[in-house]
Amino acid sequence: MATVAERMGLDSERLWGLGVVAILVALVGGSLAFPRVVYDGFIWHYFWGPVQADANSAVCAVRANGVTQYLDTASACAAAAEPVAYPGYTLVSEVGYMVTLVIALSGVVFLLRRLDIGESPRFFYALFPFMLFGGAFRVVEDANDSPGVADALISYPLNTLVISPVIYVTVFAITLVAVVGSVLAERRGLVDDYVKPLFGAGLAVLAVTLGYLLWAGLTGAQGATFYPQVLAVILVGATLTAAATWWLVERFAPEVNEGTGYIGLVVIWGHAVDGVANVIGLDWMVALGAGNNLVPKHPVNQAVVDFTASTLPESVLAVTGDAWPFLLVKLVAATAVVWVFDEQIFEDSPRYAILLLIAVLAVGLGPGSRDMLRATFGV
Repeated sequence: MATVAERMGLDSERLWGLGVVAILVALVGGSLAFPRVVYDGFIWHYFWGPVQADANSAVCAVRANGVTQYLDTASACAAAAEPVAYPGYTLVSEVGYMVTLVIALSGVVFLLRRLDIGESPRFFYALFPFMLFGGAFRVVEDANDSPGVADALISYPLNTLVISPVIYVTVFAITLVAVVGSVLAERRGLVDDYVKPLFGAGLAVLAVTLGYLLWAGLTGAQGATFYPQVLAVILVGATLTAAATWWLVERFAPEVNEGTGYIGLVVIWGHAVDGVANVIGLDWMVALGAGNNLVPKHPVNQAVVDFTASTLPESVLAVTGDAWPFLLVKLVAATAVVWVFDEQIFEDSPRYAILLLIAVLAVGLGPGSRDMLRATFGV
């Protein structure tokens, strides 16, 4: 059966490009022709309005006659006429972001194919610093948005670049520029291997971000502090649990990592960071002399904590805490995903396999590094 692209006489890249252009034309054209319905009632209401409300530390934002107002009380928001936008996500926005992610990943695949890169594990390792950077950059947002902080690093409207979900676009754009720039540098003979400047660019943006957080923690800027013991415990704990998991796999089920090799170990370690950071941040901050325990930032974390708290007796929870099952869930899930990537997948579609493994690691190491640094700097 012929594909849609074949029936239209187009290759997949051009069909993707036409689809993106059609969506943009519909949104931009609709906003110009019917601003109250398309822009105010849809784009602003579900996507841009929540970002504006968050960026201005408002309870909600209201759009009326083409003007945005920010309200500071829940009662005023409840009494306001629609459209009213609250910080955070809605079902409509989450679906929209999922569709955007799928479209973006498809575009990345086409770009990697056009650049003829992304089939080697070296590409995976070169992007590793950018995953840590994404988590660290999120902590800049956490510090910038901390309650009661008057000396915010970035004010409106620039702070929208570090507020969810726009921050993901920011990190993606920085990474994309680094990838394309590194490949062009190689093609023009400026470097002998694009992987080296790509890895270096990731280290550079990560170092700048961590340097700022360290300065804030040591000086108390933006309400930050610095608890090096938390960082050490999380890194050691994640490394030990990942190593133990890897040893068990190698000893009893070596077929699990036959396809991925050491990439599988990196993936498991990234998710172990997420698991250990949650255990330490939610249960053991006080025990480590690092201030109050943090609160869960993600629904899955909260669900695990709630389940453990409602299942185990208080006498046990007093010793173990209620976040430890999250670490087990992360280790089991990461190992299961690694198992899926057998040798056949890499032989048939190496570029897709590498890209998917990058996404799998980012899903763990991104929020994991954020939670680790939140706990380390008390934000």
